[in-house]
Amino acid sequence: MSAPAKPTGGAVASTVAVRIGGLIGRAGIFIPFAIAFAALSLVSPSFLRFQNLTNILDQQSGIIIVACAGALVLIAGGIDLSIGATYGLAGAVSLIAASSVPTPVAILAGIGVGLVVGIVNGVIVTRFRINALIGTLAMSFVISGIAAIVTKGNLVVAFDHPDFQRFAATKIIGVTSAAWMMVILAIGATILLSRTTFGRYVYATGGNPQAARLGGVRVNGIRIATFALSGTAAALAGTIDSSRVLSAQATGGQFLTFTVLTGIIVGGTSILGGEGSIQRTVLGCLFVALIANGFNLLGLDPFYQQVTLGVILLLAVGVDAWSRRFE
Repeated sequence: MSAPAKPTGGAVASTVAVRIGGLIGRAGIFIPFAIAFAALSLVSPSFLRFQNLTNILDQQSGIIIVACAGALVLIAGGIDLSIGATYGLAGAVSLIAASSVPTPVAILAGIGVGLVVGIVNGVIVTRFRINALIGTLAMSFVISGIAAIVTKGNLVVAFDHPDFQRFAATKIIGVTSAAWMMVILAIGATILLSRTTFGRYVYATGGNPQAARLGGVRVNGIRIATFALSGTAAALAGTIDSSRVLSAQATGGQFLTFTVLTGIIVGGTSILGGEGSIQRTVLGCLFVALIANGFNLLGLDPFYQQVTLGVILLLAVGVDAWSRRFE
């Protein structure tokens, strides 16, 4: 009986690469997040202060809320580039409404704007078969224009309505209501994606839409639902942030889209769809926040922060493409 053939050098290298790819896939954002957290804890004594940590949660609450819904869109095989514009329009609408109607109605008005935008995005992508990248990019220009018309290009303020500010700034156990809403919605999104039939359909839609259709999944309906959730989340974030500072402007979400997509992709959600999780999305957003907070605490030039985030995004996309080679 002949001895088993020894693996060649190329086979060994391929096996090692597969194992490394699997390890990266399992560990994901946890390793860089832990490294960044530990490094900032060592180099900046003020980093671990309760006030600084709660400030991070408060400032990132809107971004994480949008990212949780945005991750659903990406996992389902789409992308939403209109979230920044929706954020700005909803914040302005809710703040303007707060001057003439009760606070709950103003909040619902802002959120309703996002729901409508999300449904329109979903219909454009599914019914009219327009590429999600192009369709939502075009919608972002439309929404930004509407926001500029609504605000007349000016900063909208409502400093004489402190009751509206309580929506986002009320503190419970030292943590703002905005941060608590973020935690509750992140937990809800996690359950929705990982424990429900809808979540399984989202993965199936993004992983293989043709097979999902043959399996009885209403792919278009799932995608419209994810866009509706994304628009609603962006509007809620805009309403929260306008409530926090009692001001809003049409361009308020100018950099939100880039920040949110960076957090989602760094968190391990594939830009090709079918893969991702809410937990890692939250960690990805917090990782981006740690970098920004570190730049502030260490007094570094904020312009380098944009360079750093761009490099991180490129690395995340590169790692995703590399890891897929060994699936």
